[in-house]
Amino acid sequence: MKIVLPDIKTLTNGDLDLSVLEQYGEVITYPLTKYEDIAGRVVDADVILCNKTPMNAETLKDAKNLKYIGLFATGYNNIDLDYTKDHSITVCNAGSYSTEAVAQHTFALLLNYYGRIKEYAGYTAAGGWKQSDIFCSFAFPMQEMAGKTLGIIGFGSIGQRVAEIALAFRMKLLVFSRNLSNAEKKCRTLFLKAYEEGNIRAADLDTLVSKSDVVTIHCPLNVQSERMISFGLLEKFKPTAYLINTSRGGVIDEEALYHALEEGRIAGAALDVMQTEPMPENCRLSGAKNLVITPHVAWAPLETRQRLLDIVVENLDSYLKGSPKNVILK
Repeated sequence: MKIVLPDIKTLTNGDLDLSVLEQYGEVITYPLTKYEDIAGRVVDADVILCNKTPMNAETLKDAKNLKYIGLFATGYNNIDLDYTKDHSITVCNAGSYSTEAVAQHTFALLLNYYGRIKEYAGYTAAGGWKQSDIFCSFAFPMQEMAGKTLGIIGFGSIGQRVAEIALAFRMKLLVFSRNLSNAEKKCRTLFLKAYEEGNIRAADLDTLVSKSDVVTIHCPLNVQSERMISFGLLEKFKPTAYLINTSRGGVIDEEALYHALEEGRIAGAALDVMQTEPMPENCRLSGAKNLVITPHVAWAPLETRQRLLDIVVENLDSYLKGSPKNVILK
């Protein structure tokens, strides 16, 4: 069996051992594959394991032996499911591997904001502390997280983990999900003590953004959520509010966010994802006021990527044994 990995650079820089795949057949890897080269590289593949490489009628038209595509990702928008269904190609994704990492990164961004870590580290590096006439410095105003209201948009595994951590910081929580009654039930059953104390509740989106000191996004990108953070919604934020996005860039209207930041209609934002990735040279948000951007790394700790590899291998093993799991159905 020939197993082709067309974009391993999106998974590892050499710090993961891919030899575990060799027990299943001949493994052929490419760091990245240009669109025009995909068809030629997968032509003899029985199995393709990929992350973002497009799999569609054009790229797969000559892959007559292909029976399985395994994704190093939860999202599958790079897969033409109509084509794979018509050609009896099983597609499996990897879910819930990045919960801890994304929640961790969310709070790294939040702690950086409230603790002014970046500013104080820069101040010290520039010699500011050496010149201080007292033992500390009040150069950048800091705030406590305790007592602040955190609005969580999306209440799946990551949103729930964020809620758990936020409650440990003694924050108050508002939660939005497309099914509000289900979200309210989760608040009550998963966080009963906090619920009874009135520290976590489900809320509609307008209420959430108007009452939250911090809004953090953990929902998938779909028709309902695309550009959900719009000009109109940003107008309803507190002027002191902070926005964090570690989900998908397309959830935010970047033009709207740019103006909200430049005009001081919100206090700031932190983004780990953008509408176009990698960030283009002419990105509207480059250099915007009070904005921190990290390059889609929330999911990328070594342990997280190892967990992802383990899931992909387990998915392949289950498929070959006749009991596929995590199958994406059209």
